[in-house]
Amino acid sequence: MIEVYIDGASAGNPGPSGAGIFIKNNGQVERYSIALGNMENHEAEYRAFIHALEICIDKGYKTVSFRTDSQLVNRAVEKEFVKNKKFAPLLEEALKLSRHLDLFFMKWVPSSENKAADELARAAIRRNKTKGPEENE
Repeated sequence: MIEVYIDGASAGNPGPSGAGIFIKNNGQVERYSIALGNMENHEAEYRAFIHALEICIDKGYKTVSFRTDSQLVNRAVEKEFVKNKKFAPLLEEALKLSRHLDLFFMKWVPSSENKAADELARAAIRRNKTKGPEENE
């Protein structure tokens, strides 16, 4: 099973934001640090999840376990519902993408277990402040 650790972060709320995606695949590691532009922290968390889903689909991964330290995103995915309607389109997009996977899991983890994704998200914020959106592998 593929393990995907995701994190979204913002420097300000709203502010320059980034997504960090750390993938463990049979002993191999993939790292993605994606500048997202200016947005709120919760939106950055959803965007990180959406980018991670797109990467997994593009790579042909079929059984994926996502790990996030965002209780908001984790609960929304579990219940397929958001209280704050402004996040509804992001959740809908994520759920639609998740249907491309054969098996899909989402698990909340404490921040201490999500440090690699957090570092990647923060690196994206720094790039975002200086260069604008770009993606690195």
